[in-house]
Amino acid sequence: MGKPPLSGVRVLELGTLVAAPSAGRILADFGADVIKIEPLEGDPLRKWGKLAPSGSSWWWHMQARNKRLVAIDLKTSEGQEIVRDLTLQTDILMENLRPGRLTSWNLGYEQVAALNPSIVYVSISGYGLSGPYCERAGFGNIAESMGGLRYVTGFPHMPPVRTGTSLGDEVAAFQAVIGALMALHRRSVDPDRKGDHVDVALTESVLSLTEGMLSEYLHEGVVQERTGNQLLRAAPSNIYPTADQKWIAIGANSSGTFTKLLTIMNRTDLLDDPRFQSNPGRVAHADELDQWIADWTNRHSLNDLVEMLNREGVPAGPVMNAEDIAHDPQYLARGMIHYVSSAALGEVGMPGVVPTLKRCPGAIRTVGGEIGQHTDEVLQELLSLSSEKIGRLREQSVVS
Repeated sequence: MGKPPLSGVRVLELGTLVAAPSAGRILADFGADVIKIEPLEGDPLRKWGKLAPSGSSWWWHMQARNKRLVAIDLKTSEGQEIVRDLTLQTDILMENLRPGRLTSWNLGYEQVAALNPSIVYVSISGYGLSGPYCERAGFGNIAESMGGLRYVTGFPHMPPVRTGTSLGDEVAAFQAVIGALMALHRRSVDPDRKGDHVDVALTESVLSLTEGMLSEYLHEGVVQERTGNQLLRAAPSNIYPTADQKWIAIGANSSGTFTKLLTIMNRTDLLDDPRFQSNPGRVAHADELDQWIADWTNRHSLNDLVEMLNREGVPAGPVMNAEDIAHDPQYLARGMIHYVSSAALGEVGMPGVVPTLKRCPGAIRTVGGEIGQHTDEVLQELLSLSSEKIGRLREQSVVS
């Protein structure tokens, strides 16, 4: 195995909760030295969800894995000066504070780039750094609503619903990582090694998930509505009940898989029905198809259905909860259920590293730890501050 692909890249994470910390976690998984700056009381994510015996959430211990944790009060001039000094040795700065906050602390892009022109500065905000909404506060649930995703999620004639996770924040994290790595690559081939300012909006990140929805409106005047579990553009593709009170997803929306599905169901008579000869016809009569399929799946157990359908090459899989995923042989074989040793907590379970690289894969080395766990280490290593100096800063409540 070679070195991790981001070995030698230093990231300064000035973010809280979900989007920027998720981006930092991805970069850390692949070898970047991610230094997370927390307020002295800690990232609020430490108290979100179920708490571990450490007093911090299990989510925190996953989200902060592989990072070095430094606690600094950025509202103090001394704390701001420390972070400015750290930016001189930073490749990527990742932040998701409200637009203008870091500028007021002399840590905005223009101010930092004046000190370190090579820095790749990634800003994640609700609406982006320009436009009439740029100064508004924005969270993932607002972005999912304004990005179009919530409008099409749910059942007809029922209120829109959320997806169950912070999808808007997580997809913004992916876009932030993509943008950072593109800017880093461009810097590597630039004779002047100039960095860039990556502007990621949660709303636009969510919009990027909506496939042809906007194009169909712009050209056809079609406003996509909620369709429940049906796939609007192809059929049959839905979630169906089973005899043992579970659910199975089936996607037989190509001509070949549709034929195989009807053969398994002993409904080859439908192959000659002109309504089902093409995908547009199947979409137009999806309700009838779904009812016939549901009647059939309701007569079989989930395991039998999965076996029958996959044996014949029809895409199908169970609707799985966290317990199902934790014991699934495919996830286990791929290392997606990962346990990391922690002196304080023992073995800590969490999702594995995505994506998988064959020659130089990512790795989980540590779990998220205590507030200020690496403050002394980082300030001594990177800024050559003495123990006495750090002690005085701690007494003044600048660091923790």
